[in-house]
Amino acid sequence: MKTLSTIIASLVFFGIAAFAMESETYKIDASASKMKWYGEKVSGEHFGSVSLKEGEIHVSGNKISQGVFTADMTSITVEDIDGEWGTKLLGHLKSDDFFSVAKHKESKFEIISVKDLGDNKAKIAGKLTIKGITKVISFETEYKMEGNKLMANAEVLVDRTKFDIKYRSGNFFEDLGDKMIYDNFRIELKIVAVKA
Repeated sequence: MKTLSTIIASLVFFGIAAFAMESETYKIDASASKMKWYGEKVSGEHFGSVSLKEGEIHVSGNKISQGVFTADMTSITVEDIDGEWGTKLLGHLKSDDFFSVAKHKESKFEIISVKDLGDNKAKIAGKLTIKGITKVISFETEYKMEGNKLMANAEVLVDRTKFDIKYRSGNFFEDLGDKMIYDNFRIELKIVAVKA
């Protein structure tokens, strides 16, 4: 039979443990966060940006534990070319050949696991949804917390063909020559989140 002091000690221990593992929520600051995209083809590269709409990151014991954020696909831009050709490329990116923006105005990423790599680095796995199609991807991130802010940076490679974006993919079309577009596109992600 447990003594009263043992019971009290157990309650104190579990209370401290629960407190230590309590999650803190950081809300995404969409205006300060940046998401740049880079797409490569045989003859060169295009790049631009997409705005984050909203999201949050949960932190337990000063380490990222969960999170979700949404991108506003209607905000996609082309930044490497101007004028008529830039407008044409932007329209093409919004079309059904690429992101079908009229039908799918948002993309979403939800963290499902985090592996701590030490030195404020982590390997993130999560569910990425583009054009209503959800696939699991993973990438490494480096983050830090200063005051009431959390800042994270990551470079993410996405195979567009897994999201039914097969336009000029060498894996689906033959004899494309220098018109071929590589399957992977790259996202440079800078997240700024503020403690709720």
